[in-house]
This record gives sequence, C-alpha cells and structure tokens, in this order.
Amino acid sequence: MNLRSLFSMFSSDLAIDLGTANTLVYVKDKGIVVNEPSIVAINK
Repeated sequence: MNLRSLFSMFSSDLAIDLGTANTLVYVKDKGIVVNEPSIVAINK
C-alpha cells in the first residue's frame, strides 16, 4: 500500500503539516484538530 492510497481511504479533506516545531492536522469544516510538538527519535 502506497501513501497515496492510504490517504485516499480517509478523504481529500485532511491536511498534515509536519513542521519543524509542531505537527498540525487540519480537517475541513473543523479546523486544526491536532497541534502537537514534533519529535524525532534515533536509536544508535
């Protein structure tokens, strides 16, 4: 399953912004529903 088919299961009314400080999820007619700090973990 590629990324395009995964997102088409939800709808085209969803946007994800993977910003440098915060990750935002926007839903049409609801606005921003997730605004959380972005985290990257590296296991060495």
